[in-house]
Amino acid sequence: MKGIATVICAWALAVAALAPAAQAEEALVAVASNFAEPANALSEAFTHTTGHSVLISSGSTGRLYAQVVQGAPFDVFMAADAVRPARLEAEGLAIPGSTRTYATGRLALWVHAAGVEPPLRRLTTGHYRRLALANPDLAPYGAAAVQVLNRLDLADEAADRQVFGENIAQTFSFVATGNADLGFVALAQVNRPGRATAGQYDVIPAHWHAPIRQDAVLLLHGADNPAALAWLEFLTSPAAHDILAAYGYEPGA
Repeated sequence: MKGIATVICAWALAVAALAPAAQAEEALVAVASNFAEPANALSEAFTHTTGHSVLISSGSTGRLYAQVVQGAPFDVFMAADAVRPARLEAEGLAIPGSTRTYATGRLALWVHAAGVEPPLRRLTTGHYRRLALANPDLAPYGAAAVQVLNRLDLADEAADRQVFGENIAQTFSFVATGNADLGFVALAQVNRPGRATAGQYDVIPAHWHAPIRQDAVLLLHGADNPAALAWLEFLTSPAAHDILAAYGYEPGA
């Protein structure tokens, strides 16, 4: 049965991509907070291309997942991990076979006030008062940050100086407002097309943590929404890949 559902879903996505929008529709999309700005840029290109529109609602992956489980009327869920979309499929809250990787995220260590000592050097020498990272239980970028600290054997040293954001957006805010000297943030937050970011950042080597694979899934509420189907297809289009690369993401397939 699942195999049939998968084939039907794939056919629907393909038809939605090829057919012009006879009537413009809108999809409600839940987006992980690290991806909010790129999602808005994608939304503009999507509307220009298809005539459909999307309404973006952002938050931590964990919180958005909980909202879906509680019945929030989202059409598509764009997580910052691969775990929650797969879980929603398994729980019967998403269309079987509709999950796809739309991007792979990168982690950066950022300081708002630039200094002589680069961010990673400040981290390893301990020249900071507070280190911000996203809650690792809610946000995949936080989990990746913990892996980096463990790899550098700095977890114990940093333990008493950590401040946790509910999501990566709040983590960024901690550093931007001076409530933390250093912060693990999404590269996309400090590598924004056409805009310089205050301070300086170091890109964390990808092999220092597990890949931050970001998956999207079609939720039950969006199964009959042409805009939701077209949006999922658009996420892996060449136009979307160009936007993703500009923000420092590795495009999905």
